[in-house]
Formats: sequence, C-alpha cells, structure tokens
Amino acid sequence: MDLSFLKKLYQRPGPFASVYADLTRTTEDASKAVELRWRALRADLEAQHAPKGMLRAIEQTIDEEMSARRSEGLVIFAADGEVVYADRLPGPPRSPRASLAPLPDVLPYLTERGERFPHLVAVVDRRGGAIDCVTAEGKHQHIDVQGDEEYPIRKTKAGDWNQSRFQRSSEMVWKLNAKKVAHEIDRAADRCGAEAILIAGDTRARTAVLDEVSEHVLEHTVETDKNTTMDDPDLNEELQRILRLKTTERVLSVAERFDRELATGQRAVSGLAATTEAVRQGQVETLLLEEETNPEDRLWIGPEPGQIATTPDELRDEFGVTNPQRERADAALVRATTATDGELVVLPPNGTDGHLHVGAVLRYIA
Repeated sequence: MDLSFLKKLYQRPGPFASVYADLTRTTEDASKAVELRWRALRADLEAQHAPKGMLRAIEQTIDEEMSARRSEGLVIFAADGEVVYADRLPGPPRSPRASLAPLPDVLPYLTERGERFPHLVAVVDRRGGAIDCVTAEGKHQHIDVQGDEEYPIRKTKAGDWNQSRFQRSSEMVWKLNAKKVAHEIDRAADRCGAEAILIAGDTRARTAVLDEVSEHVLEHTVETDKNTTMDDPDLNEELQRILRLKTTERVLSVAERFDRELATGQRAVSGLAATTEAVRQGQVETLLLEEETNPEDRLWIGPEPGQIATTPDELRDEFGVTNPQRERADAALVRATTATDGELVVLPPNGTDGHLHVGAVLRYIA
C-alpha cells in the first residue's frame, strides 16, 4: 500500500483526534441514532481533554456528511482545531472509536481502506464503447468512444441480393470501431497506470477490441460475458471481486518474499525492536503489520518521523529529543515508514506463521 497520501497529515504536530464514526441509517430515527453515537464518541474525546475547537470541527464534518447522506462510515483525523483528513469508509467502521494521541490512529483506517489499485472498466459494443479509469489516488475519468463508422453495423439476412458485400462491410466497420476503442483503452490505461482491467460487452465486440489492445493491457485484462452497462451493479460486483483478488495476490507475494528473505538472513527483519531499528535507519521497503496489533505495544517518538525508538534514552542520546512521547507502536511505525517512502502490507490475523505481528522487507542491509 502506497502511504504517500498520508504525508500531509503528518505535517501537523498533533495531538490528533482520531474518530471512526458509524453513520448507518437503517431505522426511521436514523438521524437521532447517529447523533447519540456521536455524543458517545464526543464524551470519550472530552474525557481525554480534547480541545473544544477540535470537537466543533469534527462535529461540523459529521453534520455535513449526514446532510449529504453519502456514506455509512466516516474516519476523521483532526488537529489544531480543524479536520486535517477525512474519508468515507466502504461501510460502518468495524469498531467505532475516538481517541486523542500524539499521532493519528491510522491502522484501522488503512485496514478498511485496503489496497487501492488503479483500474479500468470498459463496456464495448460494435459502435464504440464506454471507459472508466480510476487512479490509485481515486481520481475518476470517463470516456465515451463513438466509432468512426456506423453503417452497415449489422449483417444482412441470408438470401439478400448483395449479402456478401454487406457482410464484408459489417466486418470492416466492427474492426474499425474496435480499433478506435482499443486505442482509447490503451491511452486511458497508461494515464491511470491501470493494474486491473475489466472488459464487458457482447462476445464479438470484446474479441475485436482485445485483438487490437496492447500486450501490456492484455496482460492485466479480465473479460466478463455480461452484455451490460457501466452502471450495472453486477459489473461493479465483478470489479470488486477482481480487486479483492489483486489484494490477496499482493499480500501473498510480499509475505512469501518476507519469509524467503528472513529464512536466508537477508533483507528482512521480524519483531518490534528489529523493525523499529530498520525503520529509523530508512531501510524499510515494505512494513508488515497485522490488522489486529497489540495495543499494549508502545514506542517512544520525537517530533520528527524518524525519531522512533524502543526506549526514551535512545531518542535523547541519538537525536537529542528532550521530551520523548510514548505512542502506539503501529502509529509510530506507519508515520516513520510514510516519511521514508516505504509501503505497508496489512496482514490478516495469523496471516503468516502465526507469530508475526510486525516485520519488514528491507531495501538494503546495513
């Protein structure tokens, strides 16, 4: 998982309020239920001495989201009296919570957010097609492709006096239109860096387009037999299935590499102390964390992301930090990894050998 989108969040000094709000509206008194759930979260923040300005900013964001009625879950990170980062969750948060700490509690959000692969969906027919592409940052682009040739688009019935000529003309029109659609798919896939491509439409149209796309696009393409439209829920369900498979492949690939490197004593470390040292040295290429880390695991941090250690004395001696702060280990490790352009893989519980809670694949050996 690319963590670069979090860099702006960490530019604030903190403390941070981290809120995972359940905005589910399934009953007649939905608004009242959401208000009560927010009151409970607010009470938790007040008990942790959150500033009033911070609470007002969070409440305003929740109110705006409720008015728009756009989501069932919202994550909010606030600091210095304003919301620094907010995002809609795919559903209600698994565990609604609110906390105030030196760093934002981002791991539950990253777990629910998941890997976001740039992808492309195309629905094609014999006249052209529609293309949706989405970047890793979530930016959407829609392209409608109209074929240059429209007549004749259908073959004639058997027995018509000029049947052969019209059939050849129809085939030529399909190929010309398919070539134009394929060209646009290639361009769109390149722009958004698509790592997953789904092409739908009738069999003949799909085949004609796939005969024209680049080898790179073909390598990342999955076909579906659905002769559908772009807004068909079944098409979106198929896309989500493909993206889930991509996520699983990614996790397995990194976990296998980690096991291999660790077994040979090469570019991998395991355990909190070794991983902390590697992160501090900027060695970490990919940080591995279980989605359910031990909340009792703590590290000491300074104001800069790389100031991270297992004891406060390390920070005082190595960085001259006069006021080290104690923080959740996962929050500290994610911040430091983000600052050094490392990536994150969130493992399911017991996802590897049943004992790994934290580890890393390294760029180099010190």
